[in-house]
Amino acid sequence: MVLLKLTVKPWSSSCLLLGLFVFIALLASLSDAEIHYHEFVVQAKPVKRLCRTHNTITVNGQFPGPTLEVRDGDTLIIKAINNARYNVTLHWHGIHQLRNPWADGPEFVTQCPIRPGQSYTYRFTIENQEGTLWWHAHSRWMRATVYGALIIYPRLGVPYPFPMPKKEIPILLGEWWDRNPMDVQKLAIFTGAAPNVSDAYTINGQPGDLYRCSSKETVRFPVESGETILLRVINSAMNQELFFGVANHKLTVVGVDSSYTKPFTTSVIMIGPGQTTNVLLKADQPPGRYYMAAHAYNSANAPFDNTTTTAILEYKSAPCNAKKGKSSTPIFPQLPGFNDTATATAYTAQVKSPTQVEVPTVIDHNLFFTVGLGLNNCSNPNSPRCQGPNGTRFAASINNVSFVFPRTNSLMQAYYQGQPGVFTTDFPPVPPVQFDYTGNVSRGLWQPSKGTKLYKLKYGSTVQIVLQDTSIVTVEDHPMHLHGYEFYVVGMGFGNFNPSRDTAKFNLIDPPKRNTIGTPPGGWVAIRFVANNPGIWLMHCHIDSHLTWGLAMSFLVENGVGKLQTVQPPPLDLPRC
Repeated sequence: MVLLKLTVKPWSSSCLLLGLFVFIALLASLSDAEIHYHEFVVQAKPVKRLCRTHNTITVNGQFPGPTLEVRDGDTLIIKAINNARYNVTLHWHGIHQLRNPWADGPEFVTQCPIRPGQSYTYRFTIENQEGTLWWHAHSRWMRATVYGALIIYPRLGVPYPFPMPKKEIPILLGEWWDRNPMDVQKLAIFTGAAPNVSDAYTINGQPGDLYRCSSKETVRFPVESGETILLRVINSAMNQELFFGVANHKLTVVGVDSSYTKPFTTSVIMIGPGQTTNVLLKADQPPGRYYMAAHAYNSANAPFDNTTTTAILEYKSAPCNAKKGKSSTPIFPQLPGFNDTATATAYTAQVKSPTQVEVPTVIDHNLFFTVGLGLNNCSNPNSPRCQGPNGTRFAASINNVSFVFPRTNSLMQAYYQGQPGVFTTDFPPVPPVQFDYTGNVSRGLWQPSKGTKLYKLKYGSTVQIVLQDTSIVTVEDHPMHLHGYEFYVVGMGFGNFNPSRDTAKFNLIDPPKRNTIGTPPGGWVAIRFVANNPGIWLMHCHIDSHLTWGLAMSFLVENGVGKLQTVQPPPLDLPRC
């Protein structure tokens, strides 16, 4: 222990007043924290899109679901009532959930599902987070329609680190199937083939002008000339990275996930499933009508939905078409080509923290994770249950382990209760076999093993993970999401990661802080974080078809010392299995 000898000097009256002011300000900031109570009723409701009405699972009858607006320091108490016919859980994507995995939500990881007719109350506090996050179902493919924005404003009296916008607009980019999404997943699980691609993308639940029976409901955003708008863009699509832009308008990126960034200007953003991006848009063009649009960034050699969703940015002073009495046709933005990896990579490389940050430099756990697809061979190829490539079944894995979710108990409950046989803690820190990850991979390495394996971390340990894409089946941008944490993205590149060459190029000064990051297709990305949140935390690809196939693993972060480093007891109403 180091003892500091302090010399106490008499305070002047001005110092006393300053100290009193600081103390009062601190008390005020603490007392300003609010508790928000919500009831989320998960229920089916008729929703009409693309000329057809479906009995769609919603929250409170809304699609998308309610927007939650809170401030840093606030507490949320949300009672989820399941009136649908499927099991459900809710995940608050990007919330740290410090010492509170019970509120995180992934099915059979931190809780058992809320059965039809039952309820569970999620209780959590926002601690030192600001920005745009979102919430969504985390049970099978329920999140296709069960999702909404979660906006965290700064504490009262704390300004944004950029000019105050005149208005703020959440932009939820989604995917729509012209059938029950749960049936789409069910069929894919049965056949072993890839699921059918979506029939439309949506902006705030509406497909837009380019789809049948949709133009009357196209979302319109009225703006005044000269005003600045903050667009809070969320990719809530199931299986697709997206390019997004607004015709003739520049976008200034000021935040990603729940972190601010160095501002930079672009005409298009690339955003992966699970990610959020805050952009400032200045209404500085001739008054008129301008499309905002999104379409796929498809990095894989695989079928995809090649349609385009639109909404309209509408200047209030825009002239009407005098002859027809109608508004003029909106101007369309130039979006990159579907496979434009160069644009996606250049965009992602510009995202950085606003100032120098404290990145772990001494690493306790140096992990190398291969992430990618695979194929399981069938004893009866091309049978009804083996409709994947060449009569196989699709699979996915990290370090050749295809993650199997338990069915009798959640991982966290089994760990807390000391129940054996639910999981093991032998997840491999490196691939079991080294190979040319992005080259021509031997077919003998295409079939992963299955397991419910966790990787154990001591509280406070420092972690580096290099996420290496593979060319098995196809290279692809995999948006990897880590629950319970944010991490610094210290490097990325193409080809196989070479530690002696690539580590020297890491950005340890101002790397971006994120909760979801994509692996460059046929490349790698390196992340670092401190394991200071005890519990079991899922890490997975946020492309839901890949999650279904097993592209996931979990970290078991052990308790530290004392109450503030220990998982809190589970709530009494935690769903039983």
